[in-house]
This record gives sequence, structure tokens and C-alpha cells, in this order.
Amino acid sequence: MVQWTQVDREMAIQSENVLTTLNEHGYKAYWVGGCVRDELLGRVVDDMDITTSASPQQVMELFNDCIPTGLQHGTVTVRSGGYYFEVTTFRTESEYQDNRRPAAVQFVQNIKEDLQRRDFTMNALAMDVTGTIVDPFGGQTDIKEERVRCVGSAVERFGEDALRMLRCVRFASVFDFKIAHNTWKGLVRQRDLLQHIAMERVRTEMVKMMSGPHPLRGLELLYRSNALAHVKAPVSSGRFNKTLLTNLEQLSDEHVLLRWSLLLIAGGFSKDEADVLLRQWTFSNEHRSRITGVLQVEQLIHTSVQEQKDTLSLRSDWIVTVLACGVQAADDWLRIQSLLPAGWRNHSDHAELQVVLVQDLAVEWSQSIPVHDLKELNITGEQVLIMVQRKGGPWLGQLMKHLLREAAIGTIANQHEALSAEVKRVVADDQA
Repeated sequence: MVQWTQVDREMAIQSENVLTTLNEHGYKAYWVGGCVRDELLGRVVDDMDITTSASPQQVMELFNDCIPTGLQHGTVTVRSGGYYFEVTTFRTESEYQDNRRPAAVQFVQNIKEDLQRRDFTMNALAMDVTGTIVDPFGGQTDIKEERVRCVGSAVERFGEDALRMLRCVRFASVFDFKIAHNTWKGLVRQRDLLQHIAMERVRTEMVKMMSGPHPLRGLELLYRSNALAHVKAPVSSGRFNKTLLTNLEQLSDEHVLLRWSLLLIAGGFSKDEADVLLRQWTFSNEHRSRITGVLQVEQLIHTSVQEQKDTLSLRSDWIVTVLACGVQAADDWLRIQSLLPAGWRNHSDHAELQVVLVQDLAVEWSQSIPVHDLKELNITGEQVLIMVQRKGGPWLGQLMKHLLREAAIGTIANQHEALSAEVKRVVADDQA
């Protein structure tokens, strides 16, 4: 048995059972691609793909528990001991459609022919049950020398599937590898083809890169290549202030989404502009809201400090900002501030001092807020209508927001009597 060091032991046993079964019936079989690469890199292996000389039909005849997940591409998913393994027949690929999908595949009997169609040398590795590695393109050397290199011609590989260019950057970023000279030249030459790739696939690669340990490495490669200026929802590298991203990698784990907020701040994006871009990039509503919330807080703070204000007024503005943007966005904004260089906004000296004051007192101010939502007010819209004997309308929503704001700031106590008195005062002023 191969002594895997980065694989769950039971998964390793079950995957070897699949290989052994194929071998015992006269078929060649290998672990292939990412699992072999990650084992050599000392990285945790999450799944184990298998390639074989057996046809999909022969695989399904050998294993009772399997799913025909991609027969047109030669893939059958085999379940063994509760683990799922993609088993794909050795294949070559014909002309590609739309710079992303092969028009057809042809099954072959030679593992080297199969490996030749793969993107990068470090992914063109296969290992049999004895631990012997098949490496016809020098993938092990490239791993040792920390290099991303295309299998064969980079222009051809990127022409077959343009997404490979972003995968190249992502691998270089996550592994902190360099990119081979000819591979880089091919990427720059073929970057126009990225316009054919669905933004969902672009986003997936970018999220993996931004979530990895070295996102600044990937961003630098994207700046140099200007690759993202060629995707369906383009972004020019020229708009980003790299200085603002120096501490990006300090945001990790549960705060990794804030890396995107910081990136968009460095790009000078407004909240609305960022929201449009993230929609185009197919981010979920939840993630889009979290990312752009920081930009909304930044805009409101920017407006607040343009005029000379005392501490009490700044406190009121901060509380209104928390009500408008939410506690999460306010907390996220505060977390990012320590990562940005002093004076980056190019404010006047006085405005900058006011921003610093807000940062210093914001936590205390936030903790002092007694109510955050209309539901927490000790008066309802229905009670207001009965009190003033009027029909509902936009005025009611505006009045309730006024009550929430004043109660949050502390101008009015969140008590029914005090709120009722304020309702009567506002209505009387409106009618005067």
C-alpha cells in the first residue's frame, strides 16, 4: 500500500481498493492530477481522482455502486466505503469549442497520451498502487523548483481552455510559485480569449486565489498581465492603489471576505459601482452585501467629516451610519482601518483628525446604541395611526425612521410615553 501522508487513511484505503480491482481485471489504473501533486507538496488532499484504461462501461460492470456522471467525457463516479472517486478513462481531446470545452474525446490505452492533454506539468502526474509515478513532462522537477509550467505549448493549452490562464495565476499565488517564461508569454498573448469564459468560472478561480495564503502574489501577476481587463466584466489593473493592499493578507479565516472589500477600496470603487461589478461576477447576495457594506460605511464617514463637527455630532453621524449599514458593516469597516496607511484618503488635516476620532470612539458609540431596528421601538406604526387619526402613507415610514434614529442616538428614551410625545410634536409641526 502507498503510504500517503496527506490523505485521510480510510479514503486512501478505499481508493486503493478501486485501483486494485481495476488492476485485477486486467486494466491499468492510476491516481492522477491534484492528489499526486498535493501529496508531493505536503498539502492536504481532499479528493482522489483515478484514471484507467477501462472504458466507462467496463468500470460500471466492475463496480455495483457507481454513478455515470460524465460518460461523454469518460467519467464514472465510483463509491467505495462511503467515499466517492471520479474514475475517468484515458483520453485525448479534439478541437475545443468556445475556448473552454473539447468538441469530442477519444479513449486511448496509453497513460502518457492522457497526461499530455492536461494543463500544467504538476497536474500531469499519475501514480500506481506500487507508488511509481508516471511523469513524462517533468512535473516533479517543476514542483521542486516551484514553477508553474504548461504541458507542451502554452499558447495551445490556453487556446484550448482560456480559464487555464487564471488557473495558472491561482496556482502561482496559492503555492507561491513562479511562472515559467514561455508559459507567461503564452498567457499574455492569449489573454484576449478570457472574454469567452463565463464570469462564474472566473469568480471561482479568483475566490480561490483571494482565499489562499498569498493573494498579493496573485494580484501582482494579474496587474502585470492586465488579464482581468479582458474578461466579460472587465476590471483594469491601472485603477488600483497597491499601497492600500500592503496588509491585505492579515485578513484571514472568518474575515477573508473583507479582503475583497479592501481590494475594492484600493480600486476606488463606490458602493454602487462595486455592487454592479460583484453582480456581474456572480457573487451571492450574502457575500455581495457583506463586501459592499464596508464601502457604504466609508462613503458615509467621508461625507460626515467634510464639515467641522464636535464629538457629539460625530457620534450621532456614526450611529446613523450603523442604522443605515448595519452592525456587521460597521464592525467590518473598523477592522479594515488598522490595515490602511495613515492619510490615504487625502483629506484635509482636520477631516483626517475627525476620522481618527471616529475610529477611536466607534466601538464605545456602537455599544451605547439601545435600539437598532424598528421592531425594537416601544411603539408601532399601527399605534401611531390610531394616535393621530390619519391614514398610512410614506409619511408614516419617515416618522418611524425618525423615531428610531432619535431613540438610537438617545435624544428620546425608547419608552412609549416619550415616543408618543415625539409623534404628537412632529405631527403638530407638520400641520402648523
